[in-house]
Amino acid sequence: MPDLPTPKDAAEAALFSECWDAVLSYADLCTSGSTAANHLAREAFALGIREARAAEDGVRHAAGRRASRLPRIPLLLTAVRTTAAAWEARGQGHRLDPDLRLWLNSDKAARYTGPPLRRPIALRGLRDMQEPDAALLWLAEVEALPPRAVARRQGLDPAAAMEELNQVRGLFRDRCHRNHLDTPMDAECRSYVRLLDAVTRSPVAETPEDLSRHLATCVECAEAAACLRLHGGGLPAALAQGVIGWGGLAYLERRRRAAEVRMSAGGPPAPDPDGAWGDPAADKARTLRNGLLVAAVLVSALALAASLMPFGESDDSAARGGLPAGSTPVAGPGNPSGPTVVPGTSSSSTGTGTGAGSGAPKPSADGTPSTTNRADPEPQGTSSPTAGTAACEVAYDLVNQWPDGFQATVTVTTAEPLDSWRVAWSFRDGQRVDQMWDASVAQDGARVTATAADYNREVPADGTLSFGFLASWQHKNTAPYGFSLNGAACALS
Repeated sequence: MPDLPTPKDAAEAALFSECWDAVLSYADLCTSGSTAANHLAREAFALGIREARAAEDGVRHAAGRRASRLPRIPLLLTAVRTTAAAWEARGQGHRLDPDLRLWLNSDKAARYTGPPLRRPIALRGLRDMQEPDAALLWLAEVEALPPRAVARRQGLDPAAAMEELNQVRGLFRDRCHRNHLDTPMDAECRSYVRLLDAVTRSPVAETPEDLSRHLATCVECAEAAACLRLHGGGLPAALAQGVIGWGGLAYLERRRRAAEVRMSAGGPPAPDPDGAWGDPAADKARTLRNGLLVAAVLVSALALAASLMPFGESDDSAARGGLPAGSTPVAGPGNPSGPTVVPGTSSSSTGTGTGAGSGAPKPSADGTPSTTNRADPEPQGTSSPTAGTAACEVAYDLVNQWPDGFQATVTVTTAEPLDSWRVAWSFRDGQRVDQMWDASVAQDGARVTATAADYNREVPADGTLSFGFLASWQHKNTAPYGFSLNGAACALS
């Protein structure tokens, strides 16, 4: 096993320690076991540091001219990919993830090492930036570090860090647009360049139908669109996939979870969802909102306790096995055919999640019988006792599609507060989910289940949760059906 390089000074030693965790995280994705992951990480780390030092020496010998290279962490991550390719070439591929081996032997991998003008737009755009700017963008968007940690590592004033990041995002977009113009492309792609630039600049502009069809079939233009559109939250995924390649989205999810663990262990506070880094007023408002939510939950609990007290029961209630007068048994999510009771629900009331009375499966919005009312022994993960029947609405958005795959997002609106969530649906045409972000995925045949990540488990009442995924398809790619939230059927919007 190779030894790690000896740091030249204290600053380099500190930087090495900060980068090692990222390198090992990606190496673990690329290998088939922890021993192989450690070996790959050490070999790649040594290679990346040698390349970084050689680039720095080249800058000094070139009278201070800036070399085109990546910042430290993405440089080391690409070294992991390069080292994995070397393992495959010298007969050690059995130590790598099988999917990575397929990718390394495909045309997709060749794009990252082929002619510069054919490489992914994000890779070229990040490489063309000044290294401090590129590092700031990567740490904030991909590594998901808290704003104060980013400001400290980059030597920035925390109060001005958000403004600096917004400027860097604009610089990245400018570099990506220039690289897109320089990319060799056919006449059809060239005809959409100016339209693509205009559409991605505005957060409210709608994509014309002809451009949308083009993006569904052209990988290069779709990648450019993801880099040029700074609004909508897709920049981290565009950076991770464009720079790292295989496993980029899985790496992004790991780094978000690692950041969440650090914060829960007493680290710096997380960035405000609205983008106000370290804003005391925003912190105060968030504290007030949380206090009101806790108060609402306590009031609901007291009201529920009062409704369950045994006074005032009629003889008719006792004859029906203790049901309150005027109530009727309904099927609960944990036992569709069992007599779960919603106190205070009259026989004319209808639930918004599961069916009432007979417990029969509720059809989905397209008329297909839903399978979401089957037994689900797991806890429903809500802070409300009746959240299993809470109303929910799903928006399924096909973001992009190409001949053998597609990207989609799922947004769920819930009427009740959740302290955890599980969203499930079924595919009609044999689609298979390959990668998912903002949730963990499990698939059993046509049925897919997305489970909350550590950092987005809690959802307030009337709030939304969302996640995205990449999947493969053949022949047909019709929209999924039978969406459910924690076992309760949802309506499609």
